[in-house]
Formats: sequence, structure tokens, C-alpha cells
Amino acid sequence: MTHLTITDNQNWTKLPNADTKDLENLKLISNVKISDLSNSNHNLLVFPRDFNQYGDNINENCILSLSGEEISTGNIMGFVGINETQLTIRSRFDKGNNSDYFIHYMLQRVFSINLFDMKHSTSADSIFDFLIYLFPYYLKKALAQGVFKKYRRFEHNDANVKGSINVTQHICQNIPFRGTVAYTTREHSYDNEITQLVRHTIEYIRLKEAGKTILSSDSETKNCVSQIVMATPSYSNQKRVQIINQNLRPVRHPYFSEYTALQKLCLQIIRHEAIKFGEEKDQVYGVLFDGAWLWEEYLYTILKPLGFKHPENRTNVGGIRMFDNQYDENHFDKCHRRLYPDFYSEKDKMILDAKYKHLDGKVDRDDLYQVVTYMHCMKYQLGGYLYPADKDCQFISYKLAGMGGEIKVIPLRIPQATQNWDDFIKDMKSYENKFISLL
Repeated sequence: MTHLTITDNQNWTKLPNADTKDLENLKLISNVKISDLSNSNHNLLVFPRDFNQYGDNINENCILSLSGEEISTGNIMGFVGINETQLTIRSRFDKGNNSDYFIHYMLQRVFSINLFDMKHSTSADSIFDFLIYLFPYYLKKALAQGVFKKYRRFEHNDANVKGSINVTQHICQNIPFRGTVAYTTREHSYDNEITQLVRHTIEYIRLKEAGKTILSSDSETKNCVSQIVMATPSYSNQKRVQIINQNLRPVRHPYFSEYTALQKLCLQIIRHEAIKFGEEKDQVYGVLFDGAWLWEEYLYTILKPLGFKHPENRTNVGGIRMFDNQYDENHFDKCHRRLYPDFYSEKDKMILDAKYKHLDGKVDRDDLYQVVTYMHCMKYQLGGYLYPADKDCQFISYKLAGMGGEIKVIPLRIPQATQNWDDFIKDMKSYENKFISLL
């Protein structure tokens, strides 16, 4: 087994430590759309999970591009494996000692979890351990829609006939007549292969170090766990393989939509050993995150308490109209398009744009025009760009001509080479406070 480590948004003429076999394996995932890989590989978990809710054409991106021995990466980070090759893609903004505290810190903030004593690296074990910490988040999202239920077939043999008579069973069981009738009913049941899968995952996590703490981290999580336990009275540890096989087909339900992601996560967790050792030939496994999405969602955890709003451009929530009245919009823009800034504050009259790339005070023309357009349409005087910095970078402010206004380019310093997780958190909090003061 070969474990290779690279960073996002980088190019290499030759991948370090990769042999011919590794390159052959990587060819199977290179230059392939992430959406295609995710749809055809049940053991590959990608965030954001719903490509259509976000911009940046995430579904069109590739994990990496490979031409001969030349390799390049984009905004995708995390861990991916195929056959005998495991590939870790770290953030280029963290140049620490293979700890990759930055990605884990952002994940902790975005998913509102406590990493406890987790080893903060993007190795196979670390990434898959992280799935366990994600479990309460997805469990609560799914249970918010209610306990999953579906129609199941039940066989009865009593005097309370309320379904279709099972003639064959009736003859076998009730001749001579005993006053009972064999019949079959079709009823909604909470005890099904989906809830059973969740139950098996819960019991799997209980056996892990800190597992009990994870499952009881808050009252909502404890309540969700109790609901699943109560809904699965037929649970048996001996049926785990059977339950896994019943869940290999993704669940599709018009109402219980959140269970699709939970099902996939559960399969990843309880099949960890089989996945880790690559028992399925040519099958891709791992956990991947879009860096731009993760950076944007992390920034929102900082900006939300300050009153900033975060529009959702693919769900048509929070969009800004470009035209003053419906008549002009109908005649000029029949598609009724809306503007979706990353963040805006009605109180401070400010537009902010998240950029997961080095800026160092310099902004691309298209990015500049975009924010200026937002400012004009919303009649705001303040705009800005928020970017991560792996070194000391100066805060820069620019004055606009014409109608006036101010554009800020604001770095958020990322600590480098910290000795431990606690020191990293301490430094990040300090840099976040400085970052907020520049808004």
C-alpha cells in the first residue's frame, strides 16, 4: 500500500514517491468529474453533498488532472484511495508538519463538532475517524424529518383478519380449522433496513474510543439515538452483513431526503475496515471537501454572529434583484436572475466575497466588477474580499470613483507549524479577532 501526499491547487512534473502502479491507479480517478465518481462509487463521500445547492461548478471539477507523469490539483482536499494507492490532498495554506490542522479546524467550525483527542492528519485512519464525528450532525438532520418509515409485508395467523388471505399458509397451519386465519398485511414500519443501518452504526460507534461521548454530546443527539433504538426492536448484531447488503442501493424518497446522505455515511463508517484495505478492485473510496465551499462556510461561522446574511444561490434563497421594478425585469431579464453575494450586512451596508486563494491585496478584474455590481444594486458603500493567508499580509483598502465607496482586501492569517492542536486553536482565535476588527 502506497500513501502519497500532495496539496490543493498545485502542479507537479512528477509525483513524489509514486511508482508506475500508483500512476495507473490514479489514472482511474483523474480527469473525471467528481459527480460521476460520487454517483458510481458508494464509498466516496463528497462535501458539499448536494452539488446543485452551490456555485463554482463543483460537480464539474476533478479530483486531479494527470497527463503522463504530470499532475495538477484544484480546490479539492481530503483523502481518496483506489486499489493499492492512497492519496492525501492537504490545504496549501497549512505548511505544518503533516498535521493539516487548518482543514480540521474549518470542519469543526462548519459542522459544529468537537474533535476531542482526534489525531489531526489527513491519513486514511484519521479521515475515516472523522466520519464518526460527523455522524451526529447527519443523524440530527435526518431525524428532523422524522424516523424513516416504509411499507413492509407482515404475515399473521390469528382471528383478526385485515389483509389478504394467504391460502397456502392457511392450509398448512390451520387445517383442521382452529379458529385462526393466515393472512398478509402491508403496513408502514419504522423498523426497516434504513433505520436498522443507522442502529448498526450507533452500536459500532459505541465500541470506539470516545464513542459514547460522541453519541451523547448534546441532548438532541441523545434523543435522536433513543428514537432509533426504540424504532429497531428487531436489531441483531449478527445481521450486520445482511443490513449492509440491503442498503447498497441509495435510498430515494421524496420526503425523507436527508436519509440519502445519512445512509452513505453509515455505510462508510461500518464498512471502514473493508474499505480501508481496498477489498473492492477499482472502487474509489474516501472523503473529499471542496476547499472554496469549506472556506466560505467557515467564514460564515465568524460572520453570522456579526449579523451577516449568507444567500443560497442554488436554492433561490436570499437573492438580490437587479431591477427596480417588475416591469423592467420582465422586459430585460425574462429569466428573473438574482444576485447572490457570499455575505452581506444590512446594518453595516457591506458586501463581502469569500476567496479561497492567495490575493495579497490584488483582486482579479471579474471579481472586482462582481462586488462593485453588488454594491451598486444594493446601494452599499462597503465591499470586501476575504482570503486565507499563510504569511503576514497587509490589509488594503481602495476608494472607488464615481458614486464612491470602499473596497477592502482582508487576509485571515493561518498559523503555520504549530506544535499541537490546542496551540493552533489559540492562534486561530487570535487571528480571527484581528480579522473581525478589519471588517
